[in-house]
Amino acid sequence: MKFIAKLLDWLTIYVPVFVLGLLALGSYLLVKNTPIAQPPSIEPPPKHVPDYFMRDFGVRSFDAAGKLKSEVFGKELRHFPDTDTTEIDLPRIYSRTADGRVSVATAQRAVTNADGSEVQLIGDARVVREAGMNAQGQKLERLEIRSEFLHAYGNTEQVKTDKPVRVTRGEDQF
Repeated sequence: MKFIAKLLDWLTIYVPVFVLGLLALGSYLLVKNTPIAQPPSIEPPPKHVPDYFMRDFGVRSFDAAGKLKSEVFGKELRHFPDTDTTEIDLPRIYSRTADGRVSVATAQRAVTNADGSEVQLIGDARVVREAGMNAQGQKLERLEIRSEFLHAYGNTEQVKTDKPVRVTRGEDQF
């Protein structure tokens, strides 16, 4: 009986110490093998590098009825995803309004926004609206606008610039 009492005393004293030691060893191994949390990665800002390009190209767009709305031709086109703009070398842009009037824009270089509603024509820029008739049946004379820089707005059919301009309308020049 004395042996059993000593064994029980020994178990009561040393088993909790042994179990705590095992738990401490398990915690140590768990902490040692746990991966270190990485700080959130910050993506660098996108670089101004083209994500695609086209050479000696032509692009046509059509309205809902299938009528030709515009054509864009150029030597080279580059799209930049950081600004969602497109640069075109030696552009030639044909645009047709709903009433059938044709406009042609040319330059050394063009920069357009994502939907093509704005075009910046740079270097020997020229926009020509061919003669035609307006909605009331009145004759519209040929209109030509020349400058080193023209900012053309396709949706409102406006052209703006802060550079000197030569406007030719019919026989008149400004």
